[in-house]
Amino acid sequence: MPQQSPVRSTPQRPPRPDASMSLLTNVMDHSLDEGYAEAAARKQADGSGGMPKTLRAKLGLAGGLVLAALVVTVGAAQARVAAPVVAKEREELIDRIDRETEAADKLKDGVDALRDDVGARQREALRHSGEGDRTELVGVLAGAVAVHGPGVKLVVNDAKDTSVGGDGDARSTSGFSDTGRVRDRDMQRVVNGLWESGAEAVSINGQRLTALSAIRAAGDAILVDNRPLVPPYTVLAVGDGRQLSSRFQNSADGLYLQALEESYDIRTELSVEDALRLPAAPSVIVRTAQPMTETTSATEKGTS
Repeated sequence: MPQQSPVRSTPQRPPRPDASMSLLTNVMDHSLDEGYAEAAARKQADGSGGMPKTLRAKLGLAGGLVLAALVVTVGAAQARVAAPVVAKEREELIDRIDRETEAADKLKDGVDALRDDVGARQREALRHSGEGDRTELVGVLAGAVAVHGPGVKLVVNDAKDTSVGGDGDARSTSGFSDTGRVRDRDMQRVVNGLWESGAEAVSINGQRLTALSAIRAAGDAILVDNRPLVPPYTVLAVGDGRQLSSRFQNSADGLYLQALEESYDIRTELSVEDALRLPAAPSVIVRTAQPMTETTSATEKGTS
């Protein structure tokens, strides 16, 4: 009887400790999807695995810097080329402004000379007709002729620490502002107060005021007959100096100006002067009123 070889029993591997957690084990062992793994393997086999992201980022940054440097260089070159042209145009514009300003000044001097000549001829003609004194008085009251005499000098200025370009309200409901700037309404009240106190002629910064004058504002600037003025504002008023000063300071407008000085640091200085000279108004144009004549009076009586 043949002898049988002994049967060797295959030793059994001990079970894994995590055998009961097969799902988690599969996820950990196969964290990358098989499709992604195959695609990566094909790219690596074809030699198209691509460059690392860090290298691509560095190359992109370098390209951006080169492009920016190119733009700056081109802009600087263009500015360097255009600079002489711009400077030349600026100089030509300045020269033109200077020439036009000089021409305007000459025309103004000519107009003033002609106005003085016309006024002298009118006074001479009226003197021969016996109406000279009356015409002189009308010219003084209308602001058409220059005047001189005693009066008061009032200087009104912004507060010391006032910033240029304040955008607060011109005046609040109480009539004041916290900007410390002199406004057109303030100058209107000053001028009206001087007229009411007995002033016979008034000027602001050399600008003669008439019955047709307007004090307005354009931004932070004060305009008198559309001509801008800058502080300090010097107001000259011809009249009985002491009486005019006393009446103005005790008037409502004088007390208003004093309140501006005390509450908002607006600076004022009032002095009595023995001799003031006020220029004539640049032009006194009446568009509607007509002088009364005997013929006009007779016509009106007939129609009535």
